[in-house]
Amino acid sequence: MSNRYARWGVYLLIAAAFAVGCVFLSNWQFDRNESRAAEIELVEQNYDADPVPLADLIGADGALDADDEWHPVVLRGEYLADEQVLVRNRPHGGTSAFEVLVPFLDDDGRILIVDRGWVAPGEGSEPDAVPAVPSGEVEVVVRLRTGEQLPSSGRSAPEGQVPTIHLPTIAAGVDGDVIVSAYGRLVSEDPAPETVPGGFDAPTDDPGPHLSYAIQWILFGIMGFVFIFYMIRTEVQKHREEAEGRPAPVKASRRRDRDADAEDELLDEVDSRV
Repeated sequence: MSNRYARWGVYLLIAAAFAVGCVFLSNWQFDRNESRAAEIELVEQNYDADPVPLADLIGADGALDADDEWHPVVLRGEYLADEQVLVRNRPHGGTSAFEVLVPFLDDDGRILIVDRGWVAPGEGSEPDAVPAVPSGEVEVVVRLRTGEQLPSSGRSAPEGQVPTIHLPTIAAGVDGDVIVSAYGRLVSEDPAPETVPGGFDAPTDDPGPHLSYAIQWILFGIMGFVFIFYMIRTEVQKHREEAEGRPAPVKASRRRDRDADAEDELLDEVDSRV
């Protein structure tokens, strides 16, 4: 009996450990769901807002407030076309495209990196053609985005290209006061050029599967205990069935043997008298 209780205790400890893991994973999915909801709310709040001057959102300290991401700003100045770079391996048009980054010198003297859009890959390591930027004075509307990290794999790129939109790396190759807290995704240019790179899709408002995954992990944790209790109940039931089918205890067997001997003696006595 004690061995059986010890085994059941191990079962329950396993179920408890599994439940703790499920709670951890469930909370992680709840956190991801909240983060995704905050991202969607930020896009809804800023994406179609009226453009404001760059200095209204990025001050003299060069910092972008997290609540201002996706907000449109208007730039007035000129592109530094000679310092254009390409970002490799961007998923556009069903292929690994290039995005075109061009520094823009604003009238306030600062430089913002502008992502003008994407171009399809060419036969070699570069696209076959990249639309030229408007020359001279131009008014540009962009949506502010934060930069990206360098690839953890150490992936590099040929001259004139970068593996990600890592703003400090790009700024190192540009002369001037480059803003590294954000870059701009192109919305419009005035005057508009004849050809432009491919545009960007609007961010999706799909919340993702995080909430359903969180609920599933909770159910998995409960099912772990249900499974363990089912195993224990099955074992108890099997033990009970085995107990009902066992031979009688030794004392009862001996009593039946004595009764049988007495009955035999009585029959022998009857036979002798007859």
